Amino acid sequence: MALTQVQSGMLGADSQNYGFKNRIINGAMMIDQRNAGASVTPSSDAYTLDRWTTWTYAASKFSVQQNAGSVTPPTGFVNYLGITSTSAYSVPTGEGFAMMQKIEGYNMADLGWGAVGASSVTLSFWVRSSLTGTFGGALNNSAQTRSYPFSYAINSANTWEYKTVTIAGDTTGTWLTTNGAGILLKFGLGVGATLSGTAGTWAGANYASATGAVSVIGTNAATFYITGVQLEKGSTATSFDYRPYGTELALCQRYLPCFRYDTGSTILPSQFGFNAGVNNGRGAIMFPVQTRTQPNGFTISSAAHFSAYDNNGGVLTGASTGFVSAGQLAACIDFNVSSGGSTNRSFTIGITNSAGYIYFNGCEL
Repeated sequence: MALTQVQSGMLGADSQNYGFKNRIINGAMMIDQRNAGASVTPSSDAYTLDRWTTWTYAASKFSVQQNAGSVTPPTGFVNYLGITSTSAYSVPTGEGFAMMQKIEGYNMADLGWGAVGASSVTLSFWVRSSLTGTFGGALNNSAQTRSYPFSYAINSANTWEYKTVTIAGDTTGTWLTTNGAGILLKFGLGVGATLSGTAGTWAGANYASATGAVSVIGTNAATFYITGVQLEKGSTATSFDYRPYGTELALCQRYLPCFRYDTGSTILPSQFGFNAGVNNGRGAIMFPVQTRTQPNGFTISSAAHFSAYDNNGGVLTGASTGFVSAGQLAACIDFNVSSGGSTNRSFTIGITNSAGYIYFNGCEL
């Protein structure tokens, strides 16, 4: 299918790098630390691709996958976030479903929202769906007591289309400007009447979409693909702020320190000293960047995917792990083995299975 360009001269990416004008992180859908491209069927508040979470009232109504369906992305992009409906669900009036990004307050403080002189912003993105019609979304504050429903049209099925929405800054309400959620950006996937409002105006209510918008999850196997999402200060959409991959990854790691198996093995940035128990170790895993807040636990693929190596080169067996505590730069964990250890020796941890990973929870918004 040919690309449809809705607004002349606004292709999604070009060779110019504008820096950090885009308040969205991972808008080009490049980073997928948790799932590494695998399909997931999320529950509410579950993160999918990095920085993109779900807002749902019922589980298992849609799946999410990086590059779902393997279609060609719009020019200038390599990846997209793909949503597929898993049933034909009739959304009750008081339920809602959306894909969402929570923008940290530090990253929108200069907009001056909640006071006279609040700056306008412009949302732009590329979208493709098997459905056509008027779709919706919304901007909310963290308390979801202020909402700006917006709408946009998808004119041709299974065709990438470029959309822009300009939003006047909100001069009332409370908008966080620290490390909490400053702005919630939602793309509606099916939102009931009581959670939908008039498009194009601010309201003192919890709206997640525009009244009458298409419900993606209302049609079995319907698709909704999106990429090139940008929210920038001002009333004009400009070319996509395509930051270097390493920069975008570091921005994501502020909210998710994650380590995955690399070719051969991945030696974690850690050094452990054995405790009095021969096979018990404790030490710190250093995060790649300072996190937004302190993690409160971690998730591992399987203890069997990890091995410990002592300072004499020996490999310890029967690994298991336990979370102890964490700061914003490192986490302290226990690493226990069934045999092979020696008192007063140091050791390091390696991920030795191609399916192996460890990531630290609780830094997300």
